[in-house]
Amino acid sequence: MRTLRQQWNDGDRAIGGWLSIPATFSAEVMSRVGFDYVCVDTQHGNIEYQMAVEMIRAIEYAGTTPIVRVPWNEPGIIGKMLDAGAHGVIIPMVNSPEEAEAAVSACRYAPRGSRSYGPTVVAPRRAGYVEWAGDNVACIPMIETKQAVEALPEILSVEGIDAIYVGPADLSLTLGLPPGNNDGEAAFDEAYERIIEECLKAGVVPGCHAFGGLVPKRFDQGFRMVTATADQLAMGIGARQELAKARGGDAGDGAGSLY
Repeated sequence: MRTLRQQWNDGDRAIGGWLSIPATFSAEVMSRVGFDYVCVDTQHGNIEYQMAVEMIRAIEYAGTTPIVRVPWNEPGIIGKMLDAGAHGVIIPMVNSPEEAEAAVSACRYAPRGSRSYGPTVVAPRRAGYVEWAGDNVACIPMIETKQAVEALPEILSVEGIDAIYVGPADLSLTLGLPPGNNDGEAAFDEAYERIIEECLKAGVVPGCHAFGGLVPKRFDQGFRMVTATADQLAMGIGARQELAKARGGDAGDGAGSLY
């Protein structure tokens, strides 16, 4: 199993899955599909801390890289999710270089940051954790507002950011558009072009949500980390397709954007 930072250092792109259902069984099933990473969503997903701990373990047991979207840019919860064994954290609503600095600091041990030492869950299965974390933990701030896009050069100048992750729903709302992927709308397309351009300049990996047929397009645009589906979407799409086949009809692909 390669961590996300190892994948990116090797020049590879990463396709991910997303978990919002609080269950270790579905976490393991999703993790055996072949994704390069699987993210446990503790922001909008229905997942509390103890369940997240068990889901992280299930993902890693299945041979996939576990990461977590934390509820907010708060050092306590970032540290707890990393202590639980997450290989990286996606951090919502980072809109300024100061907020980016806080996110990075929460992910790194001294002298690079302020993360408190106490990996009680992960330490038994990973010797030399401090060194491992320094080389592998991915700090991934979310860029999901017009303000963040405008401040992106300053945000990306913060040392220690490994990737950024675009939330198309919130970004669209701040652009006066409906939540979701709004390809073809000038403001949305221009924001994505700016994000890719600034990430390339800074040497930071750009990532995003882009379910269904948008995934190849996002890779062509220059994104290197793209989430392809989520557990509840995959379950709903699969169930609709099987029901449609049973009734002799066509359910369509059901693709869309969750966030």
